[in-house]
Amino acid sequence: MRTLIAANWKMHMTRSQAQSTARQLTEKLEGKLPENREILILPPFTSLETVAGVISGKDGFSLGAQDFYPAEEGAYTGEVAPGMLLDLGCGYALAGHSERRHVFGESDELVGEKLAYGLEKGLHMILCIGETLTERNNGVIREVLSRQLRTALDSARVRNSLGSGLSVAYEPVWAIGTGEVARPEDIREAHAMVREDLMTLLPQIGEETGILYGGSVKPDNISQILGIDNVNGVLVGGASLKPDSFSAIALG
Repeated sequence: MRTLIAANWKMHMTRSQAQSTARQLTEKLEGKLPENREILILPPFTSLETVAGVISGKDGFSLGAQDFYPAEEGAYTGEVAPGMLLDLGCGYALAGHSERRHVFGESDELVGEKLAYGLEKGLHMILCIGETLTERNNGVIREVLSRQLRTALDSARVRNSLGSGLSVAYEPVWAIGTGEVARPEDIREAHAMVREDLMTLLPQIGEETGILYGGSVKPDNISQILGIDNVNGVLVGGASLKPDSFSAIALG
């Protein structure tokens, strides 16, 4: 299983800034990555083609999208279809990032629809799940993670389309962009829950499905995080915007 180091640039960077950042990353990382490590860049839609041009042919680098609408085409003003992403060279896409759920109100059901559609179209999907601080304090972490996983994965469409690849990203909502990071024991416990549910829901691939951690990942905590059982990579937000910090994470 490859260790996936994903950079979620969110709504940051113009095309020229994205081009410069991607170039610096390839210069810092090309030829230095361990064989089992993959770098995934998830820029805004406006910079996908720009970043694709920089990383094309660079070993160990992949391109992904932060979101899409689950339809081939149609009257969906402002939305982007998976086919458009594939045409730009994307191999990955996110579904259910906490900001899509909590800022834009996406339901578990819509996240599941996006997951199924993306898999059907051939994208490697990264399903994001995680609890809020209130849910953690109320002791319902297991219920929240299991509900999000089951709603997204308990579909014949998902099960029949897994050949394109699936990963899960555990991102405690209270640790995203706050500078707070879950304690190693919190990460270990949550990832063990996710692994157990994956092996129940997807018995043929649950043990091999990659589980990423997301939430204030930094150069000074990456080694500890990657050393935790069932952590197969990271989804990095703010620290991925600076080539120095993200390259240090990628090599950490």
